[in-house]
Amino acid sequence: MEKEMEKDVRPWGNFVVLGSFISSDGTQVVIKKITVNPGARLSLQSHQKRAENWVRVAGRGLAEVDGREVILKEGQSVFVPVGIKHRLTNTSSKEELVIIEVATGDFDESDIERFADDYGRLD
Repeated sequence: MEKEMEKDVRPWGNFVVLGSFISSDGTQVVIKKITVNPGARLSLQSHQKRAENWVRVAGRGLAEVDGREVILKEGQSVFVPVGIKHRLTNTSSKEELVIIEVATGDFDESDIERFADDYGRLD
């Protein structure tokens, strides 16, 4: 049975922080479950203090990283380096896209620069 954790609801879906720790070299690591609603997408964004690694666990979608689109296959991993523009898109009209994200670096939800956003949240 899945333990209920607090969801951070966004216009495109939600995320849940599954855990966090400090690695042996002092790097902060945060693990999230990201759920993207059918037909929705995150803003085109970048982060100056953290890198992200995404793994698709359910649904259909694509990752845009540095202007390149990657169709996400089951279990596929996509790395997003610090400072690179990126976004996730759910390409299904019926099912959720579920991603596990491992973020490394100085983690702060305000470390975001948006370049395009379907929900009017440009900086």
